Amino acid sequence: MSASLEAAPLPATEVGADSGLGELCVLMKLGEIVLKGSNRKLFERRLHNNIRNSVRDFGHIRLSQRGAGVIIVRKPEASDLEVAEIADRMANVTGVVWVHLVRRVRKDLDAITDIGVRSMADREGTFAVRARRRDKRFEMTSSELAGHLGARIIEAHGYRVDLKCPDNTLHVEVDKDEAFVFTEGIPGQGGLPAGMSGRGLVLMSGGIDSPVAAHRMIRRGLKVDFLHFSGMPFTGPESIYKAYSLVREIDRYQVGSRLFVIPFGKAQQQLKSSGNERLQIVAQRRLMLKTAEAMADDLKAECLITGDALGQVSSQTMSNITALDDAVDLPILRPLIGMDKSEIMSEARRIGTLAISELPDEDCCTMLTPRQVETAAKIPDLRVIERRLDAEELAEHLVSSAQRHKPSFLGDEAPSQVDRSPVATVQA
Repeated sequence: MSASLEAAPLPATEVGADSGLGELCVLMKLGEIVLKGSNRKLFERRLHNNIRNSVRDFGHIRLSQRGAGVIIVRKPEASDLEVAEIADRMANVTGVVWVHLVRRVRKDLDAITDIGVRSMADREGTFAVRARRRDKRFEMTSSELAGHLGARIIEAHGYRVDLKCPDNTLHVEVDKDEAFVFTEGIPGQGGLPAGMSGRGLVLMSGGIDSPVAAHRMIRRGLKVDFLHFSGMPFTGPESIYKAYSLVREIDRYQVGSRLFVIPFGKAQQQLKSSGNERLQIVAQRRLMLKTAEAMADDLKAECLITGDALGQVSSQTMSNITALDDAVDLPILRPLIGMDKSEIMSEARRIGTLAISELPDEDCCTMLTPRQVETAAKIPDLRVIERRLDAEELAEHLVSSAQRHKPSFLGDEAPSQVDRSPVATVQA
């Protein structure tokens, strides 16, 4: 998960709305959205909606676009602590590259200097000033403004200047109607706004890989739903609790996540008695994909997403991946295909899912596992097993048994409140 920003207090005299100085707000910098040409407005509109959704529990916010690459979020009546929490939320919104807590001041040299000097109080080490004018009508050029502020900071605090590698940096951005002064920032998620690229369905195992795969596709603009296969009725509900917790953690990156849980134990039992034991794992995964495809049709999802990484386990060989692709017509996206386990774990730690994924549970993948797994499954052999089972009909039956949950990082639904209505009633 992202680091947190803290609102830097302004020492000496109090400043606030009455003086027009020092209102704390959030400034965000965008990345590849800026390059979208004539379609940029569509991306910005989606991003604005996602921003509002991510802080809807804060009530009304003021959101404004400043040129092609900057967004300002304001809530004038909020405390500095609340604005800092809004900034942390913004760091999870895909499409945002940098997030800054900034002081909003009048576009006046004295006001900018006052806030700038006071923002740099009680620092240690060297400093630099970076100034930028988005409004070229301002009385000083960017370099002149930086020099002026640097001189006042030296005069007030006695710090030493280091323009190449400073310990502290003061940023000033002069806009059309105001200026923004800030000292720190945290990296955002980057990528594209969630939902801009369509909808996908993630096969959520409860392990380390699938939440990372989901996050990577959300960053590429997909809005995703989640499908978890539990071992019930032969296992307990632990894997469902894990899947719920993982989806709730991922929800902070897209808001509005849905989790569908299918009891898969009896289908696994049927698979075990229907053919070659070595083919059981690949046949099981093909049935999961067929079930996911049937559900995706109801959800208007255009692709399936898995956490497969080439060669990570014996079922993820090139031959077996080819056999899995044959099971469905929908494209199967595998964003982790070239990553090793340490890279995946590092990413899981960053997005906040690793600790949940490492909790013990008994899921359907560990139940009824054969002693040996086929590493080069033949598609004709798998189709024979599926004909014996009538896999297409079984997949439709499994979809009809799905339970629907809405895990929200905003706390909209408690885990015990489960919507048991059929999947067919879901509207995308």
